[in-house]
Amino acid sequence: MGAVTLRVGDLDTMIRYYRDAVTLELLSHDGPVAVLGRGTTPIVILEHAPELKHASPRDAGLFHTAILFDTREALATAIYSIASKHPGTFTGSADHLVSEAFYFTDPEGNGIELYFDRDRSKWSWVHGSVEMATLHLDPNAYLREHLTEGGADAAASGTGLGDAVVGHVHLSVGDVASAREFYVERLGFETTAEMGDQALFVSAGGYHHHMAMNTWNSRGAGRRGLALGLGKVEIVVPSADDLGDLGERMGHYRVATRDDGLTLAFDDPWANLVVVRAAG
Repeated sequence: MGAVTLRVGDLDTMIRYYRDAVTLELLSHDGPVAVLGRGTTPIVILEHAPELKHASPRDAGLFHTAILFDTREALATAIYSIASKHPGTFTGSADHLVSEAFYFTDPEGNGIELYFDRDRSKWSWVHGSVEMATLHLDPNAYLREHLTEGGADAAASGTGLGDAVVGHVHLSVGDVASAREFYVERLGFETTAEMGDQALFVSAGGYHHHMAMNTWNSRGAGRRGLALGLGKVEIVVPSADDLGDLGERMGHYRVATRDDGLTLAFDDPWANLVVVRAAG
């Protein structure tokens, strides 16, 4: 997965939250657009759009951007940083068997998951589906076990540890059947887990999920109007040949696409913009 683009009303506040609390680095800030990430990897792109209003919580759109950390120490550092600076944005935590996850809501209501993956050898697959659960995970105990003195010092100074990437993107959609038809049958992801008509998890290459779609808040939602919140989801494929193959596949299914020679862009059934590019 590539960076997630968010349309925001208060750019300065959002930069401070993702930089100083989430511990991302401000990679660039050009007028109304700020790019935050780690190293040279963009994770969140903020586009200033103060003329827009917030969508209804019942609308389709972003459920959360999930940021994957490379070590438990790095994850604990980010959790501690947010807890120190914006404790009211914490919304929960869970042991998902495949991962350890902590949830937050940014100052404009966009969901965030910060997580660490357990080793793939510990994931359990049954008939092509990965076993996931939502088990209790005590955030204070997690910090006691994994927050180091170096991590606490880094958090206090507004920096983070280790590498981080967008691990997956979770969307709110109107119905799971349409999500399956679009993301699995047309786009080509593989289903890795399902929760009846409530949620669908999909991936490529045997990951537990690169994308998820649920109806928990948005059942029956139609196409989105222009609003604050999710602006774009980016998917990265291995090569230009893969991008070309995807273009042919989407053409076969009569999905309207925009091809600029470097990226392939299209809307899902709820007008969530998806942009696909080749790596490198």
